[in-house]
Amino acid sequence: PAPLRPRVGRMTADTPPAHPAPGRRTILRESGLVVLVSIGASAIWSVISFLRSATAPGGIAAADATLNSSHAPGRPWLDLLVQLTGIALALAPVLLALHLLGAGAARRLGIDGRRPGRDLAAGAGLAAIIGLPGLGVYAAGRALGITAHVTPAALPDVWWAIPVLVLAAAQNAALEEIVGVGYLSTRWREAGWSWRTVIALAALGRGAYHLYQGLGAFVGNVLMGVVFAAWFARTGRALPLVIAHTLIDVVAFVGWALLAERLPGWLG
Repeated sequence: PAPLRPRVGRMTADTPPAHPAPGRRTILRESGLVVLVSIGASAIWSVISFLRSATAPGGIAAADATLNSSHAPGRPWLDLLVQLTGIALALAPVLLALHLLGAGAARRLGIDGRRPGRDLAAGAGLAAIIGLPGLGVYAAGRALGITAHVTPAALPDVWWAIPVLVLAAAQNAALEEIVGVGYLSTRWREAGWSWRTVIALAALGRGAYHLYQGLGAFVGNVLMGVVFAAWFARTGRALPLVIAHTLIDVVAFVGWALLAERLPGWLG
């Protein structure tokens, strides 16, 4: 006798359950939750920090924003443990976003390493385009009194300081570019939003979670957000953005750690 065949539409032990594409409401709810456990939470605290500094004596110009500081002074091994734990936990939203996008997420976001040479060159170019003008925006903000004094690194003089700063730079880049640009752009486009809306929201979000550094940093990061989101809209690749952001932060963090006493006065 001929073997029995399952009827069409009937699930058998060998038939995996179907997973229909999420609807618009599901996409927006999902992306909103991812935002709240990552860059959205940072934006909320950043706004609160800005209000606290702006209403203190001397205003935002008298505030100091320290980006990488010691968490256990005098106990270097415990400090190292805290630093590495913080970096690792901050990457959890990146893994969550990739998981939610499902199979092929790395390829969809353009972080798959298919074109390493071109991505590296593009990342270095973007870093130069953003990094150099960024110094000018910071200097202008300090001169106008609308930007806090930013200390990129304040770790003790220990052997692990530079590696930790490099890892912190890479973690910042992965979170902000993979989640804040790649994942959110993909999801919001699936929800039917236009690229103009997506780029505007991504840029404003980037500015919001840097607002603790002052209005100058807000403006500078909004401009950076426009450039980076527009790049992703045109190329569909987030890896050059991760590379660019990592390079910018490495130069800022490590450069400050090594050369703080030799830097020009306007940086302070």
